[in-house]
Amino acid sequence: MTAITHLHKRGPNRAYVSNILRGFKDMKSMFYAAALTLVATAASAEQTEIRVHYAIPTIWAETQDKLAAAFMEQHPDIKITLDGPAEGYADGVQRLLREAVAGTAPDVAYVGLNRWRILEDRGLTQPLDGFIGDKAAEMGYTPALLSLGSYEGKQHALGTSASTMVMYVNPNLVEQAGGSMDDFPSTFDGVIELAAKIDALGDNVDGVWIGRHDWRFQSLLGAHGGRPMTEDESDITFDSEEGMKAAGLYQRFVKEAGMKPYGQNEARQALPAGTLGIMFESSSLQKRFEEGAGDAFELTVNPTPIVATDMEKVYFPTGGSAITLLTDDAEKQKAAWEYIKYVTSPEGQKIIVENTGYAPANAKVIEDKTYLGAFYEASPNSLAAHTQVANHAGPWYAYPGAEGVAATDLIAAALVEVAEGADTESTVKDLAETLRIQLGMK
Repeated sequence: MTAITHLHKRGPNRAYVSNILRGFKDMKSMFYAAALTLVATAASAEQTEIRVHYAIPTIWAETQDKLAAAFMEQHPDIKITLDGPAEGYADGVQRLLREAVAGTAPDVAYVGLNRWRILEDRGLTQPLDGFIGDKAAEMGYTPALLSLGSYEGKQHALGTSASTMVMYVNPNLVEQAGGSMDDFPSTFDGVIELAAKIDALGDNVDGVWIGRHDWRFQSLLGAHGGRPMTEDESDITFDSEEGMKAAGLYQRFVKEAGMKPYGQNEARQALPAGTLGIMFESSSLQKRFEEGAGDAFELTVNPTPIVATDMEKVYFPTGGSAITLLTDDAEKQKAAWEYIKYVTSPEGQKIIVENTGYAPANAKVIEDKTYLGAFYEASPNSLAAHTQVANHAGPWYAYPGAEGVAATDLIAAALVEVAEGADTESTVKDLAETLRIQLGMK
């Protein structure tokens, strides 16, 4: 029996001893509180912060939050800070270039699959080969997936999401126009004919819409078996017969099917609102459109028609995003690689697929049904879109050099001219010559 306990039992000094005991308890509590504070402070001091850039918040904001939260739960020593998103991939790359000059660039950046070359050209991307090593296949990175981010033998980026251009269809308008989803046309001629009938349903109904945009033009070109450039990027090739037919579709959509000249935002509102019958758009918007349509109609995804008879020549440029490592700080690179590895892993890709509608950029997600088997069973639209990616995915050609972004703007302007009635052949040939000069090809 201790002296203090003995005094406590004697009676007269009980209150006094109780105070002493309480004092010991308070000191003990203070000691533990101080110890916990020191541990928390130490943990905070050891935590590495990684800044992450991304674009297109309408698709990515919620998903980026989920990815960051899931990653940090597994890696409490790494803090992910999301920069304010850019509105689009083009805007995002320009911001990254400015931040690089100012010395305020983030550590990691999601960029369009056709934009990371701009960063590589400025020497801003840090190769990932040393981190991947010889485990690419083991990690689910197939040669095709690796090709989305490789250049001259180095891995400058990894795909994080993939999409191709599909047809979104409103079955209600198709049936009102006398068509049927059971025998929906599989050719552009048939689609244009059906779109014209839908357009004739009333002034508040439009038959078809496609954006005047390089990626969509490349998709139509690939459906015809053409390519925008030679493989070595030494010459423009979209002024071919395939290119003329692909560009000519813009004029046919307007003249034969009544396509309206409104912009992308209006089209993306018209489809779920039920006033647009057929829309050629990225498969990444599937979830957004399905939620917008709600119970009003059962939005259906159909593949883009194929014109080429040689299936080996068919390709649909793969849109979506790639993730790049920008920081050259050795310690931050280690933490950043853990994040990059997570978002491109089956677990991270599952989050991306379920929340965006993009197809996965990791082979294991498709091979192992424990990840997305139930998802595809419940979402036939996703299966249709992702099957097109699996069968016909190809590179989203990025025009080389400092004028690459300007080249896509010139292509968009030429497509507007063709849609408005300009001669297709002369417009496309003039565009090709302009780009050859601008890009230093002649």
